[in-house]
Amino acid sequence: MSSKPESTIYFYAQTDAYSEFSNFAPYGVAFDDLWWRTVEHYFQAMKFHDDDYRERIRRCGKPKDAKALGMTRRIPLRADWEDVKDEIMLNAVRRKFQTHAIPRELLISTGNAHIAENAPMDAYWGIGPDGAGLNQLGKILMQVRMELQND
Repeated sequence: MSSKPESTIYFYAQTDAYSEFSNFAPYGVAFDDLWWRTVEHYFQAMKFHDDDYRERIRRCGKPKDAKALGMTRRIPLRADWEDVKDEIMLNAVRRKFQTHAIPRELLISTGNAHIAENAPMDAYWGIGPDGAGLNQLGKILMQVRMELQND
């Protein structure tokens, strides 16, 4: 099998194909004996050391609300956030696909296709407005897919 990507799979909105890849998808994760409704809930909460604020994010009903709380700067971000955010995202995404069969099988089924988060306003986790973003979430998904394919 060639290592060259067959094609590119884009995902973003919950109405798109491959919406299961989104951190907003309704596939929760467990960390430290706590259940997080989505990867987004967990990721946003991990920006802070304040346990009460983390819990407030964890209890949000919708991932967009968790994200809104995570975007505040009224509560100080943890000092090491820029150093740890990629690893936190990788661990959360990995846990999601280890925990849930439906998204796991879908991810594995993508073969060696390139995966891109088509996030128009995010050039770090997604491809951004011009398609030239870093696509860190897409890279994490491809890494997790490779791990699952080799299990």
